Amino acid sequence: MGLEVDRESFDDADYVAFDARLQACLDALAELMARPGFGVAPLSLGAEVELDLIDAKGDPLPKSREILAAVNDSRVTLEIDRFNLEINASPVALVGSPFAAIGLELDRVLSAIGKVAASHHGARALAIGILPSLRTEHVQSPALITDRPRYRALGAGLRRLRYAPFQISISGIDHLETECEDLTMEGANTSLQIHLRVPPQQFAAMHHAAQIATAPVLAVSGNSPLLLGKRLWEETRIALFRQSVDDRPLGEIDEWRPSRVSFGHGWVRRGAHELFAESVALYEPLLPIVGLEDPLACVRRGGVPTLAELRLHHGTVWRWNRAVYDSAADGHLRIELRSLPSGPTARDMMANAAFLVGLVLAIAPEIEGWLPGLTFGHARRNFYSAARRGLAAELLWPVAAGERVRAIGARELAERLLPFARAGLLSAGVDAEDADRHLDLIAGRLTIGQTGSVWQRRVFEDALRTTDADEAGRVVARTYGDASADGSPVHEWGRP
Repeated sequence: MGLEVDRESFDDADYVAFDARLQACLDALAELMARPGFGVAPLSLGAEVELDLIDAKGDPLPKSREILAAVNDSRVTLEIDRFNLEINASPVALVGSPFAAIGLELDRVLSAIGKVAASHHGARALAIGILPSLRTEHVQSPALITDRPRYRALGAGLRRLRYAPFQISISGIDHLETECEDLTMEGANTSLQIHLRVPPQQFAAMHHAAQIATAPVLAVSGNSPLLLGKRLWEETRIALFRQSVDDRPLGEIDEWRPSRVSFGHGWVRRGAHELFAESVALYEPLLPIVGLEDPLACVRRGGVPTLAELRLHHGTVWRWNRAVYDSAADGHLRIELRSLPSGPTARDMMANAAFLVGLVLAIAPEIEGWLPGLTFGHARRNFYSAARRGLAAELLWPVAAGERVRAIGARELAERLLPFARAGLLSAGVDAEDADRHLDLIAGRLTIGQTGSVWQRRVFEDALRTTDADEAGRVVARTYGDASADGSPVHEWGRP
């Protein structure tokens, strides 16, 4: 996210200086991207996975600092709430067996965290979209936000623009209506984020493909159906994240101001620069910290600037498929695929990643044939439909590239797209064994009709026959921990 945040309050002069630096960063990025050879390198992958900590009863355990210190692994970091941790996997080349490599690393780090949690606190670490045992006191207490200036400053920046509590209103089988004064509710969302490094000249096509591919993959990946004892969306994170950091005073009825969390506002026309420019033009800064680097001077003397202010600001605009600039490795661009949930297991997460990346790679070379018949509005509608209804969603999809769209069930569509995704992976040099091993898990999930969300909801509803919603949520958390412990994919989980 750019500069380290070591302040929590700012004055008008800070915002004026920050706005000026943002424009200089945009100018520097434009010049850097025009440099011959900038960002050209083989495709590669990285991953981030957010986790929840629970105690023996299944309740959230706010001991992230203590467990982090005991794990002592630079790949593990703190997250917003004190019951969250994050794993940052090492980047790998797309050629070969990238999903097996990242999955093995995640398994090893998850195992290390689990051992520390169990030995120090009798606790567990769960990779899960939203912890089903959360109760109101867990998401409305500022004391549960991780004690770091970044999070306090981010919360203050959002409240400065909104000057009212964050309103949460989500309807599914049940209806949730609540509010939160701070960022604690945002920490309820735990996700898998896949970083796909792409050459700048391919960015627009790859980003278009990611926007199209996300919906069918999200539909088969659901893992957050429960929040505060309510059965909501198959991927409740999608609705919750949007509302929990909404800086608009009137929320969804404030039509002229876009939400900071969005699917985007239209197809990318040329490349990544316009997405960074859009972040600057449409969104007020939250963390106006100015560093020492002169980005334009750096570029003009042949260097690669950090663009720290632009990265800091862009990091507070949460598109579900987000452009990333990184100054490492002589500077490069990535697409951060942010929509997938954490869990249920490393194998499940890598299966989801393989399906999504495979579809992106398959669609991108044919993108000019896709766009005439599939509008941005279609893609956005598909995304939210998949989040709401999962495998039961109806998605708008062309029979062939460039043809008229028709409604098709997400489960049927995903089955049809698996060979397409496999072809995309193989075309990029992914080993057939790695592609098949992970896509076969998606096929198994579709055959059984069981995602993480389907499984959680069944366990929750079974528990509700004999107990209240709070205890049913704990039952789901404990049972999920047992079922995921050996790494078996979710379609193999039986009913307890």
